[in-house]
Amino acid sequence: MVQLSHSPVDKRDQELSSKPVEIRSGDPRYADFQMRGYNRRFIGAPESVYVVTDTAQVIAALTEAVRQDKRVVVRGGGHCLENFVEDPAVQVVIDLSRLDDVRYDPLMGAFAVGGGATLGRVYTALDLGWGVTLPAGSCPAVGVGGHVPGGGNGVLSRLHGHASDHLYAVEVVVVGADGTARAVVATREPDDPNHDLWWAHTGGGGGNFGIVTRFWFRTPGADVTDPATLLPRRPSRFVLATAAWRWEDLDEQRFATLLDNFAGWCARNSAPDTAAAAVHGEVVAFRKEFGLVTLMGRLDPSEPGSRELLDAYLAEVSAGMPEPVARTLEDEPWLYKMINVPDPAATFGMQSSRLRSKLKAAYLRTGLDGTQLSAAYRHLTDPGYAHPAGAIVLASWGGRINAVAPADTATSQRDSTMLMSVVTAWDEAGEDERHLAWVRSFYRELFAATGGVPVRDERTDGSYINWPDGDLADPEWNTSGVPWSTLYYGDNYPRLREIKSRWDPRNVFRHALSVEGLASAGEDGATGQPVAGPRDTVA
Repeated sequence: MVQLSHSPVDKRDQELSSKPVEIRSGDPRYADFQMRGYNRRFIGAPESVYVVTDTAQVIAALTEAVRQDKRVVVRGGGHCLENFVEDPAVQVVIDLSRLDDVRYDPLMGAFAVGGGATLGRVYTALDLGWGVTLPAGSCPAVGVGGHVPGGGNGVLSRLHGHASDHLYAVEVVVVGADGTARAVVATREPDDPNHDLWWAHTGGGGGNFGIVTRFWFRTPGADVTDPATLLPRRPSRFVLATAAWRWEDLDEQRFATLLDNFAGWCARNSAPDTAAAAVHGEVVAFRKEFGLVTLMGRLDPSEPGSRELLDAYLAEVSAGMPEPVARTLEDEPWLYKMINVPDPAATFGMQSSRLRSKLKAAYLRTGLDGTQLSAAYRHLTDPGYAHPAGAIVLASWGGRINAVAPADTATSQRDSTMLMSVVTAWDEAGEDERHLAWVRSFYRELFAATGGVPVRDERTDGSYINWPDGDLADPEWNTSGVPWSTLYYGDNYPRLREIKSRWDPRNVFRHALSVEGLASAGEDGATGQPVAGPRDTVA
């Protein structure tokens, strides 16, 4: 059995801990917490926001919310794309933003990260302290509390897998059938009686099973005696090469050539042992009003032969295309580029404080077919929607992501070659319907042959839970007959339901796309306790 660095919080710890700060409407700080949500389509109005600094305070706040039968949610970084936190039905928000410590835990032989830490905080602490990093996302303001339980990926994932592939343990505050809140530590050790709770946090999605107050990270097989070897070494530099074409130089055939070339490169370089794992590629095609379609390639220059691999990637994907109107090569310090990311709203002359968005994702096992490519070209050039911030983005996948078996973690998508997103953003509330209609019709037309969604078949493999899309649970937009849960979790969903029933039998932690307990059976198969709580909808 693993030796824990501390025991779960007991009664004496709770007595010694200061109380969480409660902020209610009327407090001048309340409006600031309403602004923490990334997607301004949704603005919550909870009765209380509890700001916590330790696990005991989380237990205290959660205990009070459950005692009063209040609808409660947790907030980490505030970057949820749907209204899981900002739901009008939510009465209590437990805010983890001050629970953000990052340290080496010698008793666990792992790096301990507070549940409210942002990726930027984690990258900085790991880099400056030990010269290591996590293969997580590229937005430094995203919180680990939502990112890691959903799998978590970024530009280093082809080299090192998902962030959750490096998760050693979690401390989770759960609520039992009797309403009692307590802290539980669960590890990846096979003989850990709480192992299933660890597994659920390797791709089962945030806000499902409890409140994660601490993560511990250690790469499987790492030397626990040396913290500088516990996680992947940080890249020596941040290298990004781009080639851009003007929309006016691209007809439908040339557009299709670029996307076909990219898909071909991804398919040939997606195996777990591919030498090209050092290269992370993307095609970013904003609408024609933006002016450019861009091919990008990022790499870790410390990997042997990576520069030659980058050149080969650019040449292969550009084959048959006209000469790019622009080529760039950035070679900058790694940490600086990871924590200084340009404001995407400013690119389009929008205000971040008013930014509204909708994103829809799909895992691709093959490239888009001719019908799909025509649909993409039409939606990106149709003059009926003249908005530069609408886009399709294709990112290379595979490499070490595909080295893990689908059932070994809760992240089941382990043989895709690309991750695709269709997205748009705007900053005028009165324009919601126009923008939502465009992105929804684009996505539905891409997958018209399979009921408007990327069903799990030989071409597609569902969607990414960290980019949640409530439309997948709406029969108006999903006519495939395949439930949203299969699209996100595949064959892992039955196990997630069992874990949900064991650790959250009262269904305290729920949202529009939360894992369902064994309610359909009437009771928790493990404990015999009833599984209660309504399902929720996305506004």
